[in-house]
Amino acid sequence: MNNSDLHYARITDIAGLLERRELSPVELTKHMLERISALDSQLNSYQTVMAGQALEAAAKAEAEIVSGRYRGALHGIPVAVKDLCFTRGVPTRGGLAVLKDFVPDYDATVVQRLESAGAILLGKLNLTEGAMVGYHPDFKIPVNPWDSTLWAGASSSGSGVATAAGLCFAALGSDTGGSIRFPALANGVVGLKPTYGRVSRHGVLDLGETLDHVGPLTRGVEDAGLVLAAISGQDKADPTSLPAPLPDLSQISAGVAGLRIGYDSGFASQGTDPELLASIEAALALLESLGASVVNVEVPPEILTMGELWFPICTYEAHKAHASTYPSRREEYGNYFREFLDIGASVTDAQYNEAMAARRDFSERYELVLASVDAMLSPAGGVTMPIPADQYGGAEALAPLFGQVQMHFTIPDDFSGTPTLTLPCGKDKSGIPHAMQLVGKTLSEATLCRIGSAYESATDWHQRRPPLL
Repeated sequence: MNNSDLHYARITDIAGLLERRELSPVELTKHMLERISALDSQLNSYQTVMAGQALEAAAKAEAEIVSGRYRGALHGIPVAVKDLCFTRGVPTRGGLAVLKDFVPDYDATVVQRLESAGAILLGKLNLTEGAMVGYHPDFKIPVNPWDSTLWAGASSSGSGVATAAGLCFAALGSDTGGSIRFPALANGVVGLKPTYGRVSRHGVLDLGETLDHVGPLTRGVEDAGLVLAAISGQDKADPTSLPAPLPDLSQISAGVAGLRIGYDSGFASQGTDPELLASIEAALALLESLGASVVNVEVPPEILTMGELWFPICTYEAHKAHASTYPSRREEYGNYFREFLDIGASVTDAQYNEAMAARRDFSERYELVLASVDAMLSPAGGVTMPIPADQYGGAEALAPLFGQVQMHFTIPDDFSGTPTLTLPCGKDKSGIPHAMQLVGKTLSEATLCRIGSAYESATDWHQRRPPLL
């Protein structure tokens, strides 16, 4: 492996080189920092590059590995995190002008756990304002590396762009309505949204506290599983975190023979581009040829209208999360997020409780469907679409976005807290990646990774790279 493709290697390939001392963590980190310096002025994926801290951490990792204290697959691996995650002594802005001077005095639990695994933190990644949809005009908008005219994928856009462009080996994103899955599909990478509570949210800025999930974006399924295993686990500082065993990836290469994959063809085709749907159904046929059983399932019919519940729930919770700066500093917010919080201020406790009750009722019936199979296959959301950068600032221009991205494929699993795995499964006529979504029952991430890994082993969609250096 030479420097021309080193940045696109998967963690599973790099880890062996580092462990055998055939590659230096310091040289690897320098290579990644040089690539960021060369390309990110075009891509805008990073809000803050932590070069000094990264090189110090790389030197420490190198000394540990040389002395025989190898910590595991992430030891010496350069990664990055969405700029919602607190980093001690380093600004955490969340895409918000009201937090431009905020510097945490502690690390988020997920950052602590990455560092405990020996990972090298390269920096903080750009996102939409407050992790909603629009960007604040003071912040740069990440650029899709496949085509600068295309959407980069909602709030975790910087995480998707940096991963796809080889500017980190893994990134953390967050998903409240689709923002791990949307950047995964838009940028042709893997996104793993874990079970709610699987990963601590302590030290991660809230958008909607009952909806927010933190998870990895990578260039391979096994890599996503490795990162998830590192950041998972109960955390006393987060009362919503689950006392569940860590994901067991020991069977990730066991194939799909005997597994049951559910598919609701009517649901999957709702608003889905025909080319994308063909790629997804081809993937389903391939998994069946590998030994999986395809099972017809029917999701609850109101799944198509979940946005009507999501909006009052998320706006209400976002309004509560921003109580220290809204409405007192309302005019410092960008157009879209300011209007979003205004709506949240108008949602009554009774309206919120009514929406939450309907959410619980739906989730119970949806989870019964998922319990009948090992995984369900569906689109991960709308196809990648062109949205001019100057339209990201206001609610009027963004109104069509919700229909285009097809949030009925993403909101159900933020409501129920069930895990999803998004991965490349084809391309359109112009070469832009297609993506599919595997959905599982609570805490079934290992099974989703097993299915995704089998699919990757039989295809090469995950090996395609955007037209960069």
